[in-house]
Amino acid sequence: MMKNLHFKDFFWNSDLTSTIGYDAIIQYLNDGKRTCKEVEDFMKARASVEEKYAKELLSLSKKVCGHSEMNTLKRSLDMLKLQTEQVSLSHLQLAQNMREEAKKLEDFKEKQKEARKKIEQQMDALHKQRSSQYKKTMDSKKTYDQKCRDKEEADQNVNRNTNTNNTKHMEKLYAKAQQAKQNAEEADKLYQQNVTTLGKIRDDWIKEHIKACEVFEKQSVERINFLRNTVWTHLNQLSQQCVTSDELYEEVRKSLEQCDIQEDIEHFVNLRQTGDKPPVPVVYENFYSGQKSPTGAPSFRMPPPVNRRGPLPVPAQNSNDDSHYSTVEDADYSVIQY
Repeated sequence: MMKNLHFKDFFWNSDLTSTIGYDAIIQYLNDGKRTCKEVEDFMKARASVEEKYAKELLSLSKKVCGHSEMNTLKRSLDMLKLQTEQVSLSHLQLAQNMREEAKKLEDFKEKQKEARKKIEQQMDALHKQRSSQYKKTMDSKKTYDQKCRDKEEADQNVNRNTNTNNTKHMEKLYAKAQQAKQNAEEADKLYQQNVTTLGKIRDDWIKEHIKACEVFEKQSVERINFLRNTVWTHLNQLSQQCVTSDELYEEVRKSLEQCDIQEDIEHFVNLRQTGDKPPVPVVYENFYSGQKSPTGAPSFRMPPPVNRRGPLPVPAQNSNDDSHYSTVEDADYSVIQY
């Protein structure tokens, strides 16, 4: 079984003053924070899309649809508008739920940021202290080395002039050698003190670095888990919305199943019927006789206009008068000349 890898085991450097390992972890955490912000923005944008869609659906549900229809089909069309409105409201709720999840992610991100801030400040102070003490230690080492070389040089001068008869000169050389020895001892003491101090600072830094690695690794685990759960919840919300929409649309389908074509036709007939008998044929009526056409069929050939005549004169009973007036008793009689 593969051994688990941890931050505290793989982010060191042989250079005591180097922060390359720590910087790599901080960069990783910053990238993770950026990912949280990107997911947060994505969910907020999706919420805005859902809200806009919901408002458009709500507006659509208010539009006239089947206003003049009646009976079962009208009920189905009304159900379509009603469930469209319900779908729009469910999308509004979905948008609200998404914003709440985005807010949780934002709070989580800020909580981790505050927790990191304290550790980073502490580690930055340790890094500065470590670098300062390392520089001081290295400077004291240089001084110590130089003082030792000065002491050796002074001792060599004394040895080279051992056989000289110049007592005063020898006394100066001895004094210089003694001073050099004292300086070297003081430099050695200061150098050892600085090394000891640097060792303590190093030990403290190592302990704090391990603690920081453990905290940062824990934060990374929590961040990845939180993001995974957030996206999972987001997808569950979308899936639930599909289920909710389908349930609402199913109500419309059920209503359409109850839509009876013949019933709607009969409903219209019963509601708007105007009579159950056709009109009788229009018959021709002679203007002069008032008689109707025997066949009852109307005359479709309109006669030309004629001037009305006065009453027919009464025939005179004069045998000498050959004038003869016809009557209109004959059915075939007509004053119209063709």
